[in-house]
Amino acid sequence: MSNPVRSRVRTAALALSAVAALALGTTTTTGATAAPAPAAAKQGPTSVAYIEVNNHSMLNAGKYTLADGGGNAFDVAVIFAANINYDTSSKKAYLHFNENVQRVLDNAATEIRPLQRKGIKVVLSVLGNHQGAGFANFPSQQTASAFAKEMSDAVAEYGLDGIDFDDEYAEYGNNGTAQPNDSSFVHLVTALRANMPDKIISLYNIGPAASRLSYGGVDVSSKFDYAWNPYYGTWQVPGIGLPKSRLSPAAVEIGRTSQSTVTSLARRTVSEGYGVYLTYNLDGSDRSADVSAFTRELYGSDAVYTP
Repeated sequence: MSNPVRSRVRTAALALSAVAALALGTTTTTGATAAPAPAAAKQGPTSVAYIEVNNHSMLNAGKYTLADGGGNAFDVAVIFAANINYDTSSKKAYLHFNENVQRVLDNAATEIRPLQRKGIKVVLSVLGNHQGAGFANFPSQQTASAFAKEMSDAVAEYGLDGIDFDDEYAEYGNNGTAQPNDSSFVHLVTALRANMPDKIISLYNIGPAASRLSYGGVDVSSKFDYAWNPYYGTWQVPGIGLPKSRLSPAAVEIGRTSQSTVTSLARRTVSEGYGVYLTYNLDGSDRSADVSAFTRELYGSDAVYTP
């Protein structure tokens, strides 16, 4: 099944709560360490771009630089999205790539490596797919660990920089699956961090998993590198015990959130000392005006678009 296109022009009234964090590491498809060229020096928060690869190219994230100093406008590019699917025969969750995600991964040399050579981290988001499988309803620690291995194996195989969790569209209970439990996500994140200690693990702060970060005396909050607000055009601090440097209370949809809101959220990010700024739906158009609306506040520079 294809992953659904995200439709998230949400308002503050929809707000919930959640989780977070930061890490490094670029590998090739064989697992060897790559040698990305150092990005031009840039002071300020980490900027994140989710890209809908069903419709747009990952390379868009590398087309924006700062007019002052030439640094990357974006620091992290998120492939949106792989899926957690459910096999009704084996009754197990498994990692699924639709044809567009698979194309990006299979063509890592031209779709991913150019970004990494610029110093941009490339992370794979994993999303529910209406089949009842989610991060919060594994029936055992063993099944959670098995799914964690599928994710970390994909990171190693395709030379990615980490995994992003997005607990939407799971539709818990479909296909006879269980409702969310308290242990699953803790087991999953613990196993994933053990498998990839130096990679990014981020949390799109939404869904049952985001509110189930502690179980049996284990709290996995510190195992995340980043956590962000999932409601575009709003400000909401993820409710997780991470430093401000790892959190994005601001979230904007490029081209749909007004530039004035983009600017005000960026200004607030800086004034209140937060270290991450989240954007969604970077497409192939020249969005330099929208990107400049936050780079001026975050980095003191306009953004330049180079096709």
